[in-house]
Amino acid sequence: MLFIVLPPSKVISMKAIIIDDEKHCSESLRFLIEECCPEVEIIGETNDPIKGLGLITAHEPELLFLDIEMPHMNGFELLSKVKDLRFETIFTTAYDEFAVKAFKHNAIDYLLKPIDEDDLKQAVTKAKERLRSNDLHFKFHALLNQLGKTTESGGKISLPTMEGLEFVNLHDIIRCQSDSNYTEVILKSQKTIVVSKTLKEIEELLPNSTFVRVHHSHVVNLNHVKRYQRGAGGVLVMDNGDHVNVSRSKKGDFLKSI
Repeated sequence: MLFIVLPPSKVISMKAIIIDDEKHCSESLRFLIEECCPEVEIIGETNDPIKGLGLITAHEPELLFLDIEMPHMNGFELLSKVKDLRFETIFTTAYDEFAVKAFKHNAIDYLLKPIDEDDLKQAVTKAKERLRSNDLHFKFHALLNQLGKTTESGGKISLPTMEGLEFVNLHDIIRCQSDSNYTEVILKSQKTIVVSKTLKEIEELLPNSTFVRVHHSHVVNLNHVKRYQRGAGGVLVMDNGDHVNVSRSKKGDFLKSI
């Protein structure tokens, strides 16, 4: 009788870095990963977020386990300094219910401390499935906005286009207009950027103190509204000359916002 001995199946590893200012948290997470997630290879670990930036640049991980509340630089600030988010991020947090809802809404994974073994396995599995996604920048900025941490109106936003990401100053955006599953972003330079996201998704990226939905097809920058003409819903005249209809259902919200 002939016996064929097959080599053990090779587990495809995912390179990961852990950044957590509390040493006992990073050590316990590493131990849990080694025990429960053989497909994850820890290639870097630090309790200093500034050193963590260096690790990300040097090792180009596929997965980042990132604490949120850290001294000198929190997790959001750290990610905002990364030029190209080519890795998946799993936040480790003790955040409250509102923040957890924000994570769920934007499809960004989080692990509540103390970290549960089954939750860890599930988060890693989802990270592998989403790793090839090209909208990591988009999800991150949408999360920041919902948590109230979006940069002020003088900051920048990254817009996902068919060619990549285009970085735009928020104060340069006059309005956004729906075009089926795409959105046209009209700038004061008269340039129009076609974004590969719906208007609802783009609206979530924008600070709601400045940008207001006035119609199912239109979001406007209040700083660029020149005049409001009365009517059933009304019409806005923007400072670039564009006319934007205000729907009856949105009229009250618009008038309150100004």
